Amino acid sequence: MTPTRSAEPYDYDFAIAGGGPAGCATAIRLREHGHSVVLLERDTFPRFHIGESLLSTANDAFVTLGVAERIAAAGFPEKWGARLVTHDGKSGRGVNFGTVREVRRPQTYQVSRAEFDMILLDRAREVGAEVREGVRVTGCEFTRDAAHVDYADEGSPGRLRVRALVDATGRNGLLARKFDLRADEPLLANIAIYSHYKKVPRLADGCPNDIRIIAREDAGWFWFIPISDELTSVGVVLPQSLFLAMEEATPEERFDRTLRDTMAVAELMRDAERAWPVRVEKDFSYSASKYAGERWILAGDAGSFLDPVFSTGVSIALESGIEAADELDRARKTNDFSEKRFAAFSRRQKKRFEIFRRFVIGFYTPEFRDLFFQPDPPPTLFRSVTTVLAGRWDPSLRMRLLNRVFFALVAVQKRFAIAQRAFRRDAGAGYPR
Repeated sequence: MTPTRSAEPYDYDFAIAGGGPAGCATAIRLREHGHSVVLLERDTFPRFHIGESLLSTANDAFVTLGVAERIAAAGFPEKWGARLVTHDGKSGRGVNFGTVREVRRPQTYQVSRAEFDMILLDRAREVGAEVREGVRVTGCEFTRDAAHVDYADEGSPGRLRVRALVDATGRNGLLARKFDLRADEPLLANIAIYSHYKKVPRLADGCPNDIRIIAREDAGWFWFIPISDELTSVGVVLPQSLFLAMEEATPEERFDRTLRDTMAVAELMRDAERAWPVRVEKDFSYSASKYAGERWILAGDAGSFLDPVFSTGVSIALESGIEAADELDRARKTNDFSEKRFAAFSRRQKKRFEIFRRFVIGFYTPEFRDLFFQPDPPPTLFRSVTTVLAGRWDPSLRMRLLNRVFFALVAVQKRFAIAQRAFRRDAGAGYPR
């Protein structure tokens, strides 16, 4: 597209559809670059959202967005890593982000998303973005000189003329649907069942609020995430085939069954009391064929999303939002909002997804789990894995080479038992083929 200048005025420089972490990060950063921004959010905050566990690299985004002190003062439980536990509770180990040399600050947080997202939305307002809650984006059109955004505000329709649109609508995928961009990940056809509980015991050592990841004997796994002094988010992720094989009719019955049939989980939940309704989330993983086009960009889950086993969602959302804003700022300086101009942005989003995807798909194979849940792995090799799991998807060359060694060992484990085989390998275990 050849850069053009429009004689018609713009209502704002940029419009953002969606007020979650990706949308707020984009809005805050665009305002810091000096652009006028309107953010359209269909819900009214605070609102519930799944995804409570953060990665170390989120701290860099907090500094960039000017919310680091507020996040630290919010009293969220501190997270230093994860605890890996096998189904019988007899094996596993810790994942300590403090061993990662390639992150500036290893300690991060477990958060209540209602409060966390409100901090970001308030920051967007504070820096001058016009935030409109309860406003649904109903459509959009793109011409050579503008993006036209249709919306409904309390039932009243309206239209905005802006230089470009950022789609941060998450899994709703405003532009993914419009342009048929979304591709599901067939090896990650998983379903999550979850709720919040009281009286779930915390870890007994110096990091009581670390996330617990408890593997089922099959391909499923549980999360235990402390989100306040009182509440723990508890969920199970199952391959769709295992979920559908359960004969119970309700989500509550399915969830209760899974909590009972894994020894390590049953022990933790012995005195637990459910404090929230049971929820079910489907279609966890997908990517986009491209992440930007003429006068539009995808940020966060609107572009891609991965199964939550390594808690990448919020960190990717924040990073991609900041990157989208920086890309639009550069495009504004040349008045070039063409798809070609955004090609590097698209490649970066795709690369980050593919690197995390390799680890997530690996986790759903028994040979990866055999090595990953080893109680005493080679420390240098496992540090390279931890570096990625702390959020550094683009680590140093040395770490990348060590990760190749790790996956080579996973391949060997598939054929030869170089580590104890602790997980089922039969056809009914739900592992991807």
